[in-house]
Amino acid sequence: MQDVLIRAGCFVAIIVLGFVLRRIGFFKEGAFDTLSKIVIKITLPAAIVKSFSGTTLDVSMLLLAVLGLGAGVVYGVAACLVNLKKTNEQRAFDVLNLPGYNIGVFAMPFISSFLGPAGVVATSIFDTGNAFVCLGGTYGVAVSIKDGSGFSFKRVVKALLTSVPFLAYIIMLILSLLQITLPAPVVEFANIISSGNAFVAMLMIGVGFKLEAKKEQIGHLIKIVVMRYSIAAVLAAVFYFLLPFELEVRQTLVLLAFAPIGAAVPGFTAELKEDTGLSSAINSVCIIISIIIMVALLSVMLY
Repeated sequence: MQDVLIRAGCFVAIIVLGFVLRRIGFFKEGAFDTLSKIVIKITLPAAIVKSFSGTTLDVSMLLLAVLGLGAGVVYGVAACLVNLKKTNEQRAFDVLNLPGYNIGVFAMPFISSFLGPAGVVATSIFDTGNAFVCLGGTYGVAVSIKDGSGFSFKRVVKALLTSVPFLAYIIMLILSLLQITLPAPVVEFANIISSGNAFVAMLMIGVGFKLEAKKEQIGHLIKIVVMRYSIAAVLAAVFYFLLPFELEVRQTLVLLAFAPIGAAVPGFTAELKEDTGLSSAINSVCIIISIIIMVALLSVMLY
């Protein structure tokens, strides 16, 4: 229990460090984008390569990718159902800001630190399905809701094929299923780079942390957050009690169910020309709540 709290406290301290450094001017405008590129294009792919190396996957594990996609669909449908009488703009905002998980930047460092390689592999497979939601899927749906232009499958495919983590997932999945091992120097190179993933990812979250919601938007923020974690609780129960996986995989899925909303959502919200301040506030509030819930769950699971 003490070990979990100490390590989680270190993660929180790094987030606070990033926030403080931005406020005092150490990190200038654009630092978040730079840190994001380092995580998404360098340290996270290296962590994926390291975790998959030498791992032989059972084909049944591919079900985790379906679960990652399915969870996003559940959130999206819920967003549509509760906003049937709302304007197209509000429905589009909720469809974009409710689904999807921040796995690579947030959940992966937590899980790799506490649950080891098996948890990281399960997380990576789950995230291949989640990527369809976070990297273009919900945005395409939101656009079609807002202006009736129709869902762009081409946009989704282009986003996925230019996503370095997604390509790393796919390549390593294929190699693992074919039982092909990467050369030792490549694995060691990835291992060295991946050791910095948790630090840079948590620092990036702190640098990007913002609470910009206006008073009149608090009700909307609360509605989305309550929906988000209510559905997460149901999904976590299904993942843990009903799925036929080993305990460590089910524990990983429970943690993933409570991961915060995807880090790219405020950017997609800006592209949709909706309220990025509210979107950033929702994202930041979810990070705080997810840290608390995931630390509590880890304390129960591991001790």
